[in-house]
Amino acid sequence: MENQRPLILVSNDDGIIAKGISELIKFLRPLGEIVVMAPDAPRSGSACALTVTEPIRYQLLRKDVGLTVYKCSGTPTDCVKLAFHTVLDRKPDLVVGGINHGDNSSVNVHYSGTMGGVIEGCLKGVPSIGFSLCNHDQDADFEPAGTYIREIARRVLEKGLPPLTCLNVNFPDTKDLKGVRVCEQAKGQWINEWENFAHRGDAHYYWLTGEFEDAETGNEKSDHWALENGYVAITPTTVDVTAYGLIDELKTWF
Repeated sequence: MENQRPLILVSNDDGIIAKGISELIKFLRPLGEIVVMAPDAPRSGSACALTVTEPIRYQLLRKDVGLTVYKCSGTPTDCVKLAFHTVLDRKPDLVVGGINHGDNSSVNVHYSGTMGGVIEGCLKGVPSIGFSLCNHDQDADFEPAGTYIREIARRVLEKGLPPLTCLNVNFPDTKDLKGVRVCEQAKGQWINEWENFAHRGDAHYYWLTGEFEDAETGNEKSDHWALENGYVAITPTTVDVTAYGLIDELKTWF
């Protein structure tokens, strides 16, 4: 139908009750019809994981004009896969993940469940975007990001994205955003990752913690630099992880 509004599928990894996904829905509703399929509990750090050891279920939570909301017992990737298989009556025009409570720039993109769902949308041939805020607080202020989120989503709906390419968009935790920078992924790693706690006897347990160590502190092209300096970082991200520059040399090994 010519007058059909764009269909936007939304998911996240912080769970259906997270403030970030509620704010994302609010920001996106003017752009089209929204269908939400999100985890029933937090699934942070699940990357592209799938549930393969038990069945998953989904439940309708809300159905209004232009908005349908489901929760799912699986991972973000499960959510996107299941939505395509069950609840969507047509291929969506856009898949959106977020708004994540926490930074998904640099190497974090590899761990992120939010980006896992986005990558699944990308694999299914749909333009896909992940949005994240550098603030883990449950009641974080997402309002400064709203105008940017609507505009980025609107432009992707209008222009599309190349095959197997999605956008990883991160917002610094500030009300005074300086604008947008299109970035490359920062090179770095997490250090001091585990906090050790004594348990009974000689036993120990560990909580994941750590801090990010930027390997290119002065690289003004990187997403980490942009965020540290108050800019919205948009990183075009490809799901083809082939190291093309090594192919010819590797052929000489064998």
